[in-house]
Amino acid sequence: MPRLSIAQQMHQVLTQRLAPTALEVLDESAAHAGHSGANGTGFGTHFRVRISSPLFTGKPRVAQHRLVYDALQEFIDQGVHALAIEVL
Repeated sequence: MPRLSIAQQMHQVLTQRLAPTALEVLDESAAHAGHSGANGTGFGTHFRVRISSPLFTGKPRVAQHRLVYDALQEFIDQGVHALAIEVL
């Protein structure tokens, strides 16, 4: 079975932890080649997450983003350099 990309792994974790009603995880690393935190491969360092979740209801934006960061902490620890979050 092929190994899941980091974006696919992040999608799985967010699905399990935040039960999103809408979710898109985009690897934008290639657009950041040569920038701080880029690993030279064009993959796995810079991501955009577009997400909607019932867990966000009534929470300020900072708290919504914190839920996403907390869910993805293992990826940040393993080298994800940038994470753009768009709450839908």
